Amino acid sequence: MKFKNLQENLRRTLRQRIDEGELTGLGLAEQTGFKQAHICNFLNRKRGLSLDGMDRVLRVQHLSVLDLLDPAEINKRASMVPPAEEGFENVVLVDASVAATEPLIVNMDVKDMLKFRKKFLHGLRSETEGSRSDWERFVLIKVDARQGMSMYPRLLPTASVLIDRHYNSLKPYRKGEANMYAVNQNGECKVGYVETVSNQILLRPHNQAYPVEVIPLEDGKRVSDYLIGRICFVGVET
Repeated sequence: MKFKNLQENLRRTLRQRIDEGELTGLGLAEQTGFKQAHICNFLNRKRGLSLDGMDRVLRVQHLSVLDLLDPAEINKRASMVPPAEEGFENVVLVDASVAATEPLIVNMDVKDMLKFRKKFLHGLRSETEGSRSDWERFVLIKVDARQGMSMYPRLLPTASVLIDRHYNSLKPYRKGEANMYAVNQNGECKVGYVETVSNQILLRPHNQAYPVEVIPLEDGKRVSDYLIGRICFVGVET
């Protein structure tokens, strides 16, 4: 929502209070310390209010910015994962770019929701580097055709993969077995095995018919900054 819309919603709220006899323009001017003409011009859309001015009006009228937001907008953007039935947890399915870049998943980005057993999710070991505590831990994405075939037969096109975004370490999850990762490459999500050489990440496919991708490390960034998370479950529709 734009600042202009917030001002309009404040104006509408004040005019409603005036129409209902709860408030007058003169009274609001006295409460805020503004001149009556200043308040009248605002109410009649002839001028706007500064941020400080809006704060003063909100304070004296016992309003919050939340009171000025459209409930539909709040619902659309609210972080939400509704509770699942007992013994299960809901995990959201999102676009790969959302999984790569958004710590918290908001309602407008949710494409679907799948149930996983709590016992399974809670039994997965995390291994974080840097700050990941504010990241929603588990998300699902569907891999595209190329990503799926590059990891064939471990993956297939349109497979759904569960990403543990609290596992952004290169430490093997199981001894002798390479982790499969979701990796952030310019805001997009790529999947593969990860190795490092000098200041580069090598993203290796399982299917040798596909090339190794090279991702240069930016100055000041670590490998863990590029690891969206470990792929800990693969679901294939049949």
